[in-house]
Amino acid sequence: MPKITALTDLLDDAALFSLEHQLHLVDVLGEHNWHVDLQAPRFDFVGERTLTCERFHLLGSAAPGPGSWMWAWANPSGFPEELTRLSAEVRAHGERLGIPELANAEVPFAALPGNPQHPAQVAFLLTEAAKVLGGRWTSYTGEVGGGTRVACLIEHPEFTLPAPEPARTMRVIQQAVAELPLSDHRRALAGYAARRGLGQQTTPDGGLVLTGPGFELGVEFDDRGLVARTSLTAQPGPHAR
Repeated sequence: MPKITALTDLLDDAALFSLEHQLHLVDVLGEHNWHVDLQAPRFDFVGERTLTCERFHLLGSAAPGPGSWMWAWANPSGFPEELTRLSAEVRAHGERLGIPELANAEVPFAALPGNPQHPAQVAFLLTEAAKVLGGRWTSYTGEVGGGTRVACLIEHPEFTLPAPEPARTMRVIQQAVAELPLSDHRRALAGYAARRGLGQQTTPDGGLVLTGPGFELGVEFDDRGLVARTSLTAQPGPHAR
């Protein structure tokens, strides 16, 4: 994997693999309500599906009043250590990598890439970084009063991604390029391919070819290194659709 030197590297590394997990979460849950008891601890979804997460990890919260994010390990509310352990691991990684946004207890909104102003945006950015360092890829954020947004990483067997599928892979790439704050498209795609178990090969003209079960996906970049064109080819065989 490429070297990590800044928060933006982690955001690129997380982007596509995280997006696919969030799309899968929507598929699993459908319409739903959520409830979390941080002292039990217990995290439940109720709606089209009733599902209790076997484990979850409290990362932190973004509050509009002070305009800052506070990591769970630093929160004075005294949450169970099992809930905040992963946030402390992120802190240790942040100290090792020299990334203050991950190492400091409290992070002003203005210190983050893109100068986000809304708590949901802030929670998204720092949760994405935590996914890479914590190795958990499904997240959930929600309002807990006064506009404050709490962020968790959640675990359940049903959140495991199915095998790569051509249309979904194309959707993930196109949606990520269109909607996510990517700094380095090539890095983001290469990281996704590696984590998703896709083959990847650089073409003579500097493009990228990703291969999965029954498909081949070509990516062309412009002179700024941005994705300019994608093409999908289904391969003959039992996996083709």
